[in-house]
Amino acid sequence: MEATVEFSKRIGKVPACEALGASRASLYRRLRPVPKATMQRRSHRALSCEERQQVLEVLHSKRFVDCAPPRVFADLLDEGTYLCSIRTMYRILSAQGEAKERRNQLRHPSYKRPELLATGPNQLWSWDITKLKGPAKWTYFYLYVLLDVFSRYVVGWMVAHRESATLASNLIDQSCMKQAVEAGQLTVHADRGPSMTSKMVTLLLSDLGVLKSHSRPYTSNDNPFSESQFRTLKYRPDFPERFGSLEDARAFCRTFFAWYNQQHCHSGIGLLTPEVVHYGLAQNVIEQRKKSLEVAYTKHPERFVQGQPHPPSLPDAVWINPPETNQEANENYTKLENKVSQSC
Repeated sequence: MEATVEFSKRIGKVPACEALGASRASLYRRLRPVPKATMQRRSHRALSCEERQQVLEVLHSKRFVDCAPPRVFADLLDEGTYLCSIRTMYRILSAQGEAKERRNQLRHPSYKRPELLATGPNQLWSWDITKLKGPAKWTYFYLYVLLDVFSRYVVGWMVAHRESATLASNLIDQSCMKQAVEAGQLTVHADRGPSMTSKMVTLLLSDLGVLKSHSRPYTSNDNPFSESQFRTLKYRPDFPERFGSLEDARAFCRTFFAWYNQQHCHSGIGLLTPEVVHYGLAQNVIEQRKKSLEVAYTKHPERFVQGQPHPPSLPDAVWINPPETNQEANENYTKLENKVSQSC
């Protein structure tokens, strides 16, 4: 808003607000002169200083020092004494810093927002566990999935009877060996489930030279790629309502993950399959698609009103919670500076 005020002095309020995308109401409110602070008038119904001190002495007395204001109010009223209302007692105690919660309250720490970047395969993995309904009510199988964030390639999965830190450690260990992950290369991101935060998994990642990262509590958006992959799994037309056995669940997942890695054209990676991106074959596929579009454009250029088409590109980087940058504001500043220079 400070920049809007500054530029409004040079090119006018309306052009400045349009260029910076600011509200004119906010600008006018900022430019409005601030009235002088007026002294708050004391109500004629308020207690005098002597009366407030009397109430405080009663509350501090040996008889009432451990009593709440409603109890003090009731006892005094039964004795034919009225000093003030219950709310006024609380207000007087609050002014002295004596009105607070007496129980020990749990104070949650402020968790830092995870900001993770992947510019290639095997730099950032996301993993999570989801439940698959078993043959009877209240029976479940547990699906563990390790997903490469950059390529969306499932590097490891497992279906088990229970959620276990031991099973999770074995899956991570085997997946790292299979992908030939070196120390200091990989970061593994997960939520704060018991298996994810277990000491066994933490020690394993430390031994492998793998960094770990966790989502903030109750913030599913901090682990979006695993959540999206589970949604793809459970919204498949052939996904059953229940699995008859553990072997049945494993057989389904074996078919699904083969399809997901090798055939699923993922919208987040330029309609390429995760396997193609993970193993560095994306550029060849994109070049082939480009040639096909060039042939189509040569035959019927009138059908492409926006010129020669191009295939969807592969993102150069993938973020979990990208840093909060003011890119749009920078673009608006550039437009505004150009406009100012033209007007000058």
